[in-house]
Amino acid sequence: MSSAPPINRSMTPLEWAMLLGLSVLWGGSFFFNGVLVRELPAFTIVLLRVAIAAAALRGWMAARGIAMPRGARAWGAMAAMGLLNNAVPLTLIVEGQRHIPSGLAAILNATTPLFGVVVAHFATADEKMTGRRLVGVLVGVAGVAAMIGAEALRTVGADLPSQLAVLGAAMSYALAGAFGRRFRAMGIAPVAVATGQSATAALMLAPLALAVDRPWTLHAPGATAVAAMLALALASTAFAYVVYFRILSTAGTVNALLVTQLVPVTALLLGALALGEAPHASQLVGMATIALGLAIVDGRPLRLLRTAAA
Repeated sequence: MSSAPPINRSMTPLEWAMLLGLSVLWGGSFFFNGVLVRELPAFTIVLLRVAIAAAALRGWMAARGIAMPRGARAWGAMAAMGLLNNAVPLTLIVEGQRHIPSGLAAILNATTPLFGVVVAHFATADEKMTGRRLVGVLVGVAGVAAMIGAEALRTVGADLPSQLAVLGAAMSYALAGAFGRRFRAMGIAPVAVATGQSATAALMLAPLALAVDRPWTLHAPGATAVAAMLALALASTAFAYVVYFRILSTAGTVNALLVTQLVPVTALLLGALALGEAPHASQLVGMATIALGLAIVDGRPLRLLRTAAA
């Protein structure tokens, strides 16, 4: 009998710490992308991001003597994960952000746990939808919207295809979250899953980047862009996905996808600490609302309040 804790539960302090760390890693990707788009086209950035991450992860595995899984079943599952978790959502987000502001894109991306609640309910046996979880996720989405501000919401409906593209990316991430839980049962380590999905995603994205961006015609990027690309690939992709798959294997789909609501918070805090950017009142309200939503999803603060009241 497995001694693993049940999935549909409150996360442990270690899992919450990993989720917060993951939000910092993925929050930093927005800064690195902002540097890179000045010198490189979008699909080339995405391709280099996953290809460098795959190479680094494979090198680390080789140095540690960790073998990649073999067999069509394992590689087929990792290819599906690469499609759902990298190739499709990253491409849809790039296309969507051509026409909608980043603030609105962040709000739409924060609906990922909402899709995750629904997908996990139908796709898993131990992550059934509960009213508490659904309310918590909705409160978190409202908090993200409050952080971004009313200005972003004014453009809702202005470019429906682009907005649907970002929502499609959120749905793809949710499907990937439910699909990715099978790797624990298959006995595939999180680092191997991260390596396999990155490698297969690079193979999928290469034809697109070659056809659209024609990278052989581009100028060589400068030192700042090279540094940003290495940070994006190694920290915000390679290491981040190892952490993500670790959370996914122990805490489940919905808990892992809550990171999309934490990313705006950590980005704001990083801006305040590193750049001296003072947060606005609406951002502080949004942060408090996100914290409330996460507390509702976790459940323990509510149980403590009931106990105190009793």
